[in-house]
Amino acid sequence: MDLGTKPGRRKDFFNVSYAANHLIMKKILITGGAGFIGSHVVRLFVKKYPNHKIFNLDKLTYAGNLENLKDIEKYNNYRFIKGDVVDESFIFDLFLKEKFDTVIHLAAESHVDRSISMPTEFVYSNILGTVNLLNASRAVWQNDFTGKLFYHISTDEVFGSLGKDGYFTETTPYDPRSPYSASKASSDHFVRAYHNTYLMPVVISNCSNNYGPNQFPEKLIPLCINNIINKKPLPVYGKGKNIRDWLYVEDHAKAIDIISLMGKPGETYNVGGLNEWKNIDLIRLLCHIMDRKLERPAGDSASLITFVKDRAGHDKRYAIDASKIQKELGWKPEHKFEEGLEKTVDWYISNQQWLRNVTSGDYLKYYEQQYEKR
Repeated sequence: MDLGTKPGRRKDFFNVSYAANHLIMKKILITGGAGFIGSHVVRLFVKKYPNHKIFNLDKLTYAGNLENLKDIEKYNNYRFIKGDVVDESFIFDLFLKEKFDTVIHLAAESHVDRSISMPTEFVYSNILGTVNLLNASRAVWQNDFTGKLFYHISTDEVFGSLGKDGYFTETTPYDPRSPYSASKASSDHFVRAYHNTYLMPVVISNCSNNYGPNQFPEKLIPLCINNIINKKPLPVYGKGKNIRDWLYVEDHAKAIDIISLMGKPGETYNVGGLNEWKNIDLIRLLCHIMDRKLERPAGDSASLITFVKDRAGHDKRYAIDASKIQKELGWKPEHKFEEGLEKTVDWYISNQQWLRNVTSGDYLKYYEQQYEKR
């Protein structure tokens, strides 16, 4: 595939109103759309933009679950595509066939513990996969970037670790501490390089820890909810004093929508929940909520807390300064943490079959039942 070597002239795409462009029918590719954050983004776009065609590309690894999207899978403007962003020929063929106008790239390996035990998989998925999408976009757009956008969703972990004070801003130097964050930092650099070298219209957002419905129970909050339901130990790294900023997933999806509409090409936007919590304090609050919801004696769930050896290279604190997106694009989180956590707990308690399916692997059968036999 000849991608060309000459960057296009600096056209007026820098001044294009993406909000106005969303009134025109577009083909929008969302990668990783069967995952936790991706499924909420897909649902929002499918329902909000009936005149657009929304394509959900997902490899359906352990964290990709099409049951997350059962409510919108029959919509006329929605299409699911099973595929791997690492497969270069597949990605190029798909882009040449569909000629997407917008790429919202969420597909990624994202669990730090997994990256420590199998870092190479993160290199392939998070770095090579991103470069494949950039190359395919550039090949199809042919340097005519009017109305086009490549939007890369990243993480606050690329910035490293904070002390007691300060916040990550869009200009904080990168200092990744895990194979996961190193792979995301590298993919961020590639996206910026394609903007600077080829003038490709790109935006990047770096978000804090997400929580909410449909999250795979390897992450802290759903892991604890599932373990409390089943009266299993609640593992807490070290003394539980590591601090994270928590963002409700639906608030993040709305931020992604606004950035895709109004974000300035070449810019980065930090998306934070303005909710800093020590892990141990979060878990104790969660235990209190679960005892009340499950009608168990006060302190019953907290008795399950078990302190374990700290994670290698465990970052002390993440905290995001989200003032730029608030001032420039008018976004701010709608959910206070306690409210979002209550909604999250309610969802998992009401969807225990979903929990059983994902922990047993039965959810993997859904694709075969709904798609392969058509």
